[in-house]
Amino acid sequence: MTEPNTALGDLIDEAGMSWAGLAKRVNALGADEGEALRYDYTAVGRWVKQGQRPRGIAAHLISRALSEKLGRQVRPAEIGMETAESIASRSLNYSPNPLETLETLRDLGHAHTTGGFAAPFILAALAAPSRDWLLATFEEVGSDRGPRVIGMHQVAGIREMFSLFQEMDVMRGGGHARSALVSYMNTTVIPLIRDQHQPDVQAALYDAAAEQAYLIGWMAYDDGEHGLAQRYLIQALRLSQAAGNRVLGAHVLAGMSDQANLLGHSYEAVALARAGMRGIAPADSPACYADLGILEARALARLHDTRGCTQAIARAESNFEAVDPANEPEWARFIDRAYFYGEAAYCFRDLRQPDEVERFAEISIQECRAQGRARRGSLSQAAIAAACLQRNDIEAAAHHASTVVRLTSTVNSSRSLHAVRDLRRTLEPHSALPAVLAFDRQAFQLLGSAA
Repeated sequence: MTEPNTALGDLIDEAGMSWAGLAKRVNALGADEGEALRYDYTAVGRWVKQGQRPRGIAAHLISRALSEKLGRQVRPAEIGMETAESIASRSLNYSPNPLETLETLRDLGHAHTTGGFAAPFILAALAAPSRDWLLATFEEVGSDRGPRVIGMHQVAGIREMFSLFQEMDVMRGGGHARSALVSYMNTTVIPLIRDQHQPDVQAALYDAAAEQAYLIGWMAYDDGEHGLAQRYLIQALRLSQAAGNRVLGAHVLAGMSDQANLLGHSYEAVALARAGMRGIAPADSPACYADLGILEARALARLHDTRGCTQAIARAESNFEAVDPANEPEWARFIDRAYFYGEAAYCFRDLRQPDEVERFAEISIQECRAQGRARRGSLSQAAIAAACLQRNDIEAAAHHASTVVRLTSTVNSSRSLHAVRDLRRTLEPHSALPAVLAFDRQAFQLLGSAA
């Protein structure tokens, strides 16, 4: 940037600070963060007159220093120092302050809905959030809140919206309503939480926000935007801690494990699933615990650990049998027979045990048909197609593959599209067969329209 940063200059003037005073306060705040900064009035002059951007966390320290003086929140975007790259970096952090997490979520939502936001999946960012979550005491929601502003009935309304969006995700895919949920969270939920409420209401609001941040992350994951999904999931994990909800935190870790395994990071996926299981007991939520167990099994299957995988499946199935939907949270509603046995089928696909694939996938498919659930149905049909290929039953594989195409055409899910592409690749050597040729034509039309 070569233009003067008038936004920063105006805020410095409004705060009544000198350039030297701002530099001194930024250095002091940096020292609190373990940063040895040596800014002076000439550095501030370059920021204001030349529009230079300082490196590292300085932009956030400048915002904090101005916030102190002005008595209101000043964000880096207001001082002309926020970029998509800095948002992408900041949204990988597990902040010690849940209010900063809310600001990160708002900025993340604004960045990706206005276009031009692209962020990679960062493998190294997986370890710290799960560690910090496990070490947390879940006592962060204080008792020194101001007067009650809203009540639990408003929180219930937010949760009803979550239920509506989760239903759209389950039935139509992650790409169907994600932008609408981001808009609702940014314009309604986050501003509400930043007000002062009684402790029980504040905790419930953090809880509801964590659910929605998780769902946005899951939708992005299903839509193939893995860098964005990772960042939402990390922030959701932090909010679950602020809410004191260990079970929801374990659920977020399950999503992080699922994503890591899909992207080929199976050792990390195992660690994330096991961290979730260490954080809760089976009785806290049999559904969540069963989900963590089956995702542990999925990762072990990818690692070709047959014994470990089958043992994990058995443990997960035992926990799943104890599930009572009436006693589970709303976000766990999708952890049903369609989902659980579909995931088990994929374990055996990777272990190349086609009989077991069919046994579990058929249970999933029957449930999907009863619910009209196309995304999960497409994935379970793809598992059976893979099992048929393992038996060298090409006609049957092509038949199931055509069903995958039909179901995928009704949802907005990159995972379902990936299943179609994978089947097209594996069936290509048999393209002379009429059934395979018919599938290939259908797949070509679907993938062309999706592109």
